[in-house]
Amino acid sequence: MSRPHLQSLVEQALGAITQPRHVRDLLVDAQGAVSFTFVLTTADPASLARQARKAVESLPGVTGVKVNVVDAANGGARASAPAPPAPPTADAMPALGKVLAISSGKGGVGKSTVSANLAAALAREGHRVGLMDADIYGPNIPRMFGRNEKPEVQGGKIQPLEAHGVKLMSLGFIVERDAPAIWRGPIIMKIIGQFLRDVAWGELDYFLVDLPPGTGDAQLSLTQIVRLHGALIVTTPQEMAVGDSLRGAKMFERVGVGIVGIVENMSYFVCPHCQTRSEVFLAGGGARLAAELGVPLLGQIPLQAGMAELADRGEPIVVGQPDSPAGIALRELARTVTARTAGLTPAVPITGAPR
Repeated sequence: MSRPHLQSLVEQALGAITQPRHVRDLLVDAQGAVSFTFVLTTADPASLARQARKAVESLPGVTGVKVNVVDAANGGARASAPAPPAPPTADAMPALGKVLAISSGKGGVGKSTVSANLAAALAREGHRVGLMDADIYGPNIPRMFGRNEKPEVQGGKIQPLEAHGVKLMSLGFIVERDAPAIWRGPIIMKIIGQFLRDVAWGELDYFLVDLPPGTGDAQLSLTQIVRLHGALIVTTPQEMAVGDSLRGAKMFERVGVGIVGIVENMSYFVCPHCQTRSEVFLAGGGARLAAELGVPLLGQIPLQAGMAELADRGEPIVVGQPDSPAGIALRELARTVTARTAGLTPAVPITGAPR
Protein backbone atom coordinates (compact mmCIF):
# COMPACT_ATOMS: atom_id res chain seq x y z
CA MET A 1 0.00 0.00 0.00
CA SER A 2 1.35 3.42 -0.99
CA ARG A 3 2.18 5.95 1.69
CA PRO A 4 -0.33 8.60 0.37
CA HIS A 5 -3.12 6.02 0.29
CA LEU A 6 -2.34 4.85 3.82
CA GLN A 7 -2.21 8.44 5.04
CA SER A 8 -5.64 9.02 3.52
CA LEU A 9 -7.01 5.97 5.34
CA VAL A 10 -5.51 7.21 8.62
CA GLU A 11 -7.07 10.65 8.15
CA GLN A 12 -10.46 9.08 7.46
CA ALA A 13 -10.24 6.84 10.53
CA LEU A 14 -9.29 9.75 12.77
CA GLY A 15 -11.93 12.01 11.24
CA ALA A 16 -14.64 9.49 12.15
CA ILE A 17 -14.05 9.92 15.89
CA THR A 18 -12.22 13.25 16.30
CA GLN A 19 -12.46 16.91 15.36
CA PRO A 20 -9.82 18.70 13.22
CA ARG A 21 -8.54 20.51 16.32
CA HIS A 22 -7.61 17.20 17.98
CA VAL A 23 -4.97 15.93 15.52
CA ARG A 24 -1.89 17.69 14.24
CA ASP A 25 1.57 16.79 12.92
CA LEU A 26 0.26 13.59 11.32
CA LEU A 27 3.07 11.60 9.71
CA VAL A 28 3.00 8.25 7.90
CA ASP A 29 6.35 6.81 6.77
CA ALA A 30 7.05 4.37 3.99
CA GLN A 31 7.11 1.42 6.43
CA GLY A 32 3.58 2.14 7.69
CA ALA A 33 4.56 3.71 11.02
CA VAL A 34 2.10 6.44 12.05
CA SER A 35 2.74 9.30 14.46
CA PHE A 36 0.60 12.29 15.41
CA THR A 37 0.01 14.80 18.19
CA PHE A 38 -3.36 14.59 19.95
CA VAL A 39 -4.58 17.84 21.53
CA LEU A 40 -6.79 17.03 24.52
CA THR A 41 -9.09 19.69 26.01
CA THR A 42 -10.76 19.65 29.42
CA ALA A 43 -14.09 18.93 27.71
CA ASP A 44 -12.76 15.76 26.09
CA PRO A 45 -12.98 12.35 27.73
CA ALA A 46 -9.58 10.92 28.59
CA SER A 47 -10.44 7.84 26.52
CA LEU A 48 -10.64 9.81 23.28
CA ALA A 49 -6.89 9.61 22.61
CA ARG A 50 -6.96 5.85 23.20
CA GLN A 51 -9.87 5.51 20.77
CA ALA A 52 -7.91 7.42 18.16
CA ARG A 53 -4.90 5.17 18.63
CA LYS A 54 -6.99 1.99 18.34
CA ALA A 55 -8.75 3.28 15.22
CA VAL A 56 -5.38 3.79 13.49
CA GLU A 57 -3.86 0.55 14.77
CA SER A 58 -6.74 -1.43 13.25
CA LEU A 59 -6.00 -0.21 9.71
CA PRO A 60 -4.34 -2.61 7.25
CA GLY A 61 -0.81 -1.56 6.44
CA VAL A 62 -0.18 0.24 9.74
CA THR A 63 2.89 -1.22 11.44
CA GLY A 64 2.99 1.00 14.52
CA VAL A 65 1.35 4.04 16.11
CA LYS A 66 2.98 6.72 18.26
CA VAL A 67 0.70 9.33 19.85
CA ASN A 68 1.93 12.43 21.66
CA VAL A 69 -0.89 13.68 23.90
CA VAL A 70 -0.76 17.38 24.76
CA ASP A 71 -2.93 19.61 26.93
CA ALA A 72 -4.70 22.38 25.01
CA ALA A 73 -5.20 24.40 28.19
CA ASN A 74 -1.44 24.37 28.81
CA GLY A 75 -0.40 25.84 25.48
CA GLY A 76 0.00 22.47 23.85
CA ALA A 77 2.38 21.10 26.50
CA ARG A 78 2.38 17.36 27.00
CA ALA A 79 -0.48 16.33 29.25
CA SER A 80 0.66 15.07 32.62
CA ALA A 81 -1.06 12.26 34.43
CA PRO A 82 -3.30 13.43 37.27
CA ALA A 83 -1.81 13.03 40.70
CA PRO A 84 -3.07 9.87 42.38
CA PRO A 85 -5.65 10.51 45.08
CA ALA A 86 -4.38 10.55 48.63
CA PRO A 87 -5.21 7.39 50.56
CA PRO A 88 -8.14 7.71 52.94
CA THR A 89 -7.31 8.39 56.55
CA ALA A 90 -8.09 5.47 58.85
CA ASP A 91 -10.50 6.34 61.64
CA ALA A 92 -10.30 5.33 65.26
CA MET A 93 -13.65 3.74 66.11
CA PRO A 94 -13.60 3.37 69.88
CA ALA A 95 -17.17 2.05 70.05
CA LEU A 96 -15.96 -1.14 68.36
CA GLY A 97 -13.55 -1.95 71.19
CA LYS A 98 -10.45 -3.91 70.21
CA VAL A 99 -10.44 -4.15 66.40
CA LEU A 100 -8.57 -7.29 65.34
CA ALA A 101 -7.97 -8.58 61.82
CA ILE A 102 -7.83 -12.35 61.39
CA SER A 103 -5.80 -13.20 58.32
CA SER A 104 -3.97 -15.97 56.54
CA GLY A 105 -1.53 -16.12 53.69
CA LYS A 106 -3.43 -18.84 51.85
CA GLY A 107 -6.84 -20.41 51.75
CA GLY A 108 -7.82 -23.67 53.37
CA VAL A 109 -6.08 -23.16 56.71
CA GLY A 110 -9.30 -22.75 58.70
CA LYS A 111 -9.16 -18.99 59.18
CA SER A 112 -12.96 -18.59 59.18
CA THR A 113 -13.31 -21.49 61.60
CA VAL A 114 -10.85 -19.83 63.97
CA SER A 115 -12.64 -16.47 63.54
CA ALA A 116 -16.08 -17.91 64.27
CA ASN A 117 -14.98 -19.91 67.29
CA LEU A 118 -12.86 -17.10 68.72
CA ALA A 119 -15.83 -14.73 68.45
CA ALA A 120 -18.20 -17.23 70.06
CA ALA A 121 -15.70 -18.08 72.81
CA LEU A 122 -15.18 -14.39 73.65
CA ALA A 123 -18.95 -13.94 73.81
CA ARG A 124 -19.25 -16.95 76.16
CA GLU A 125 -16.70 -15.23 78.40
CA GLY A 126 -19.11 -12.31 78.74
CA HIS A 127 -17.61 -9.93 76.19
CA ARG A 128 -19.61 -7.89 73.67
CA VAL A 129 -18.41 -9.15 70.30
CA GLY A 130 -18.93 -8.23 66.66
CA LEU A 131 -17.70 -10.32 63.74
CA MET A 132 -17.44 -8.80 60.28
CA ASP A 133 -17.04 -11.24 57.41
CA ALA A 134 -14.76 -9.37 55.00
CA ASP A 135 -14.01 -12.53 53.02
CA ILE A 136 -16.14 -11.28 50.16
CA TYR A 137 -14.99 -14.00 47.78
CA GLY A 138 -16.08 -16.82 50.08
CA PRO A 139 -18.29 -15.54 52.92
CA ASN A 140 -18.67 -18.57 55.21
CA ILE A 141 -19.59 -16.87 58.48
CA PRO A 142 -23.38 -17.04 57.78
CA ARG A 143 -23.21 -20.82 57.45
CA MET A 144 -20.99 -21.23 60.50
CA PHE A 145 -23.48 -19.30 62.66
CA GLY A 146 -26.64 -20.73 61.07
CA ARG A 147 -27.99 -17.36 59.89
CA ASN A 148 -28.89 -16.47 56.31
CA GLU A 149 -31.60 -13.80 56.55
CA LYS A 150 -31.25 -10.40 54.98
CA PRO A 151 -30.54 -7.80 57.68
CA GLU A 152 -33.06 -5.06 58.33
CA VAL A 153 -32.37 -1.36 57.92
CA GLN A 154 -33.61 0.92 60.70
CA GLY A 155 -32.98 4.63 60.85
CA GLY A 156 -30.55 4.42 57.96
CA LYS A 157 -28.43 1.78 59.74
CA ILE A 158 -28.07 -1.90 58.85
CA GLN A 159 -28.99 -4.06 61.82
CA PRO A 160 -26.47 -6.88 62.30
CA LEU A 161 -27.79 -10.39 62.78
CA GLU A 162 -26.87 -12.18 65.99
CA ALA A 163 -26.07 -15.76 66.94
CA HIS A 164 -24.41 -17.31 70.00
CA GLY A 165 -24.03 -13.83 71.50
CA VAL A 166 -22.08 -12.47 68.49
CA LYS A 167 -23.23 -9.63 66.24
CA LEU A 168 -22.65 -10.56 62.61
CA MET A 169 -22.39 -8.87 59.24
CA SER A 170 -21.47 -10.57 55.98
CA LEU A 171 -21.90 -10.10 52.28
CA GLY A 172 -23.41 -13.57 52.43
CA PHE A 173 -26.47 -12.05 54.13
CA ILE A 174 -27.00 -9.68 51.21
CA VAL A 175 -26.17 -11.46 47.94
CA GLU A 176 -27.62 -14.73 46.71
CA ARG A 177 -25.79 -17.83 47.83
CA ASP A 178 -24.76 -18.82 44.29
CA ALA A 179 -23.88 -15.31 43.10
CA PRO A 180 -20.25 -15.14 41.93
CA ALA A 181 -18.15 -12.55 43.74
CA ILE A 182 -16.58 -10.56 40.90
CA TRP A 183 -15.39 -7.48 42.73
CA ARG A 184 -12.81 -4.85 41.81
CA GLY A 185 -10.79 -2.82 44.34
CA PRO A 186 -13.04 0.26 44.65
CA ILE A 187 -16.12 -1.91 45.21
CA ILE A 188 -14.32 -3.93 47.87
CA MET A 189 -13.35 -0.75 49.71
CA LYS A 190 -16.94 0.51 49.51
CA ILE A 191 -18.34 -2.73 50.93
CA ILE A 192 -15.87 -2.79 53.81
CA GLY A 193 -16.52 0.90 54.51
CA GLN A 194 -20.27 0.32 54.63
CA PHE A 195 -19.91 -2.69 56.92
CA LEU A 196 -17.86 -0.59 59.32
CA ARG A 197 -19.72 2.72 59.23
CA ASP A 198 -23.31 1.87 58.21
CA VAL A 199 -23.96 -1.08 60.51
CA ALA A 200 -25.45 -0.51 63.99
CA TRP A 201 -22.75 -2.39 65.88
CA GLY A 202 -23.39 -0.58 69.14
CA GLU A 203 -20.81 -0.65 71.92
CA LEU A 204 -18.46 -3.62 71.66
CA ASP A 205 -15.48 -5.02 73.53
CA TYR A 206 -14.07 -6.90 70.54
CA PHE A 207 -14.56 -6.44 66.81
CA LEU A 208 -13.12 -9.27 64.74
CA VAL A 209 -12.68 -9.05 60.98
CA ASP A 210 -12.45 -12.31 59.04
CA LEU A 211 -10.37 -11.42 55.98
CA PRO A 212 -9.93 -13.30 52.70
CA PRO A 213 -6.62 -15.10 52.26
CA GLY A 214 -3.70 -13.21 50.77
CA THR A 215 -2.62 -9.57 50.80
CA GLY A 216 -5.05 -7.87 48.45
CA ASP A 217 -7.65 -5.13 48.31
CA ALA A 218 -9.65 -6.24 51.35
CA GLN A 219 -6.62 -6.13 53.66
CA LEU A 220 -5.45 -2.72 52.44
CA SER A 221 -8.97 -1.29 52.45
CA LEU A 222 -9.48 -2.35 56.06
CA THR A 223 -6.23 -0.72 57.22
CA GLN A 224 -7.15 2.50 55.37
CA ILE A 225 -10.66 2.75 56.85
CA VAL A 226 -10.25 1.80 60.51
CA ARG A 227 -7.30 1.85 62.89
CA LEU A 228 -6.63 -1.73 63.90
CA HIS A 229 -5.35 -2.84 67.28
CA GLY A 230 -3.57 -5.77 65.69
CA ALA A 231 -3.74 -8.83 63.48
CA LEU A 232 -3.89 -12.55 64.20
CA ILE A 233 -2.25 -14.74 61.57
CA VAL A 234 -3.69 -18.23 61.06
CA THR A 235 -1.51 -20.94 59.57
CA THR A 236 -1.16 -24.69 59.48
CA PRO A 237 2.09 -26.55 60.31
CA GLN A 238 3.15 -27.11 56.66
CA GLU A 239 5.99 -24.99 55.30
CA MET A 240 3.94 -23.85 52.29
CA ALA A 241 1.26 -22.37 54.56
CA VAL A 242 3.89 -20.89 56.86
CA GLY A 243 5.65 -19.14 53.97
CA ASP A 244 2.42 -17.62 52.69
CA SER A 245 1.45 -16.56 56.20
CA LEU A 246 4.82 -14.84 56.62
CA ARG A 247 4.07 -12.66 53.59
CA GLY A 248 0.65 -11.83 55.03
CA ALA A 249 2.18 -10.83 58.35
CA LYS A 250 4.80 -8.65 56.65
CA MET A 251 2.02 -6.81 54.81
CA PHE A 252 0.43 -5.78 58.10
CA GLU A 253 3.77 -4.72 59.51
CA ARG A 254 4.42 -2.58 56.44
CA VAL A 255 1.21 -0.61 56.99
CA GLY A 256 1.92 -0.14 60.69
CA VAL A 257 -0.33 -2.85 62.15
CA GLY A 258 1.24 -5.05 64.80
CA ILE A 259 0.92 -8.82 64.85
CA VAL A 260 -0.75 -10.01 68.06
CA GLY A 261 0.41 -13.55 67.43
CA ILE A 262 0.18 -16.75 65.42
CA VAL A 263 -2.57 -19.36 65.59
CA GLU A 264 -1.58 -22.79 64.32
CA ASN A 265 -4.69 -24.63 63.12
CA MET A 266 -4.90 -28.37 62.33
CA SER A 267 -1.89 -28.67 64.61
CA TYR A 268 -2.39 -32.27 65.70
CA PHE A 269 -5.06 -34.94 66.12
CA VAL A 270 -6.29 -36.51 69.35
CA CYS A 271 -7.75 -39.98 68.92
CA PRO A 272 -11.28 -39.91 70.40
CA HIS A 273 -10.87 -43.55 71.59
CA CYS A 274 -7.38 -43.76 73.11
CA GLN A 275 -6.65 -40.03 73.51
CA THR A 276 -3.30 -40.47 71.73
CA ARG A 277 -1.95 -37.28 70.17
CA SER A 278 -0.67 -37.58 66.60
CA GLU A 279 1.13 -35.00 64.48
CA VAL A 280 -0.74 -35.36 61.19
CA PHE A 281 1.33 -32.73 59.39
CA LEU A 282 4.92 -31.61 59.79
CA ALA A 283 5.14 -30.24 63.31
CA GLY A 284 6.34 -26.85 64.47
CA GLY A 285 5.46 -24.57 61.55
CA GLY A 286 3.47 -22.14 63.67
CA ALA A 287 6.24 -21.92 66.27
CA ARG A 288 8.86 -21.27 63.58
CA LEU A 289 6.72 -18.51 62.05
CA ALA A 290 6.16 -16.92 65.47
CA ALA A 291 9.88 -17.02 66.18
CA GLU A 292 10.75 -15.44 62.83
CA LEU A 293 8.29 -12.61 63.43
CA GLY A 294 9.19 -12.21 67.09
CA VAL A 295 5.59 -12.70 68.23
CA PRO A 296 3.93 -15.31 70.46
CA LEU A 297 2.34 -18.55 69.32
CA LEU A 298 -1.14 -17.89 70.71
CA GLY A 299 -2.55 -21.37 70.35
CA GLN A 300 -2.44 -24.73 68.60
CA ILE A 301 -5.84 -25.97 67.48
CA PRO A 302 -6.21 -29.71 66.82
CA LEU A 303 -8.03 -31.41 64.00
CA GLN A 304 -11.26 -32.91 65.22
CA ALA A 305 -13.80 -35.23 63.67
CA GLY A 306 -17.30 -33.76 63.46
CA MET A 307 -16.11 -30.15 63.49
CA ALA A 308 -17.29 -29.55 59.91
CA GLU A 309 -20.70 -31.06 60.62
CA LEU A 310 -21.16 -28.74 63.59
CA ALA A 311 -20.21 -25.77 61.41
CA ASP A 312 -22.74 -26.83 58.78
CA ARG A 313 -25.39 -26.80 61.52
CA GLY A 314 -24.38 -23.29 62.54
CA GLU A 315 -22.70 -24.34 65.80
CA PRO A 316 -19.09 -23.32 66.45
CA ILE A 317 -17.39 -26.14 68.32
CA VAL A 318 -16.92 -23.93 71.40
CA VAL A 319 -20.72 -23.94 71.55
CA GLY A 320 -21.57 -27.45 70.33
CA GLN A 321 -18.70 -29.35 72.02
CA PRO A 322 -16.93 -26.92 74.34
CA ASP A 323 -15.12 -29.68 76.26
CA SER A 324 -13.69 -31.42 73.19
CA PRO A 325 -9.95 -31.02 72.45
CA ALA A 326 -10.61 -28.37 69.79
CA GLY A 327 -13.22 -26.67 71.95
CA ILE A 328 -10.82 -26.44 74.89
CA ALA A 329 -7.98 -25.15 72.67
CA LEU A 330 -10.18 -22.47 71.12
CA ARG A 331 -11.52 -21.35 74.51
CA GLU A 332 -7.94 -21.07 75.76
CA LEU A 333 -7.12 -19.07 72.62
CA ALA A 334 -9.87 -16.60 73.49
CA ARG A 335 -8.47 -16.10 76.99
CA THR A 336 -4.95 -15.67 75.57
CA VAL A 337 -6.16 -13.09 73.06
CA THR A 338 -7.94 -11.21 75.83
CA ALA A 339 -4.72 -11.04 77.85
CA ARG A 340 -2.49 -10.16 74.90
CA THR A 341 -4.72 -7.33 73.64
CA ALA A 342 -5.58 -5.78 76.99
CA GLY A 343 -3.11 -2.92 76.68
CA LEU A 344 -3.14 -2.42 72.93
CA THR A 345 -3.97 0.94 71.35
CA PRO A 346 -5.08 1.48 67.75
CA ALA A 347 -2.24 1.42 65.23
CA VAL A 348 -1.24 4.66 63.56
CA PRO A 349 -1.04 4.06 59.79
CA ILE A 350 2.40 4.50 58.23
CA THR A 351 2.64 7.38 55.77
CA GLY A 352 3.46 6.16 52.30
CA ALA A 353 2.09 2.66 52.88
CA PRO A 354 0.80 0.88 49.75
CA ARG A 355 -2.58 1.89 48.43
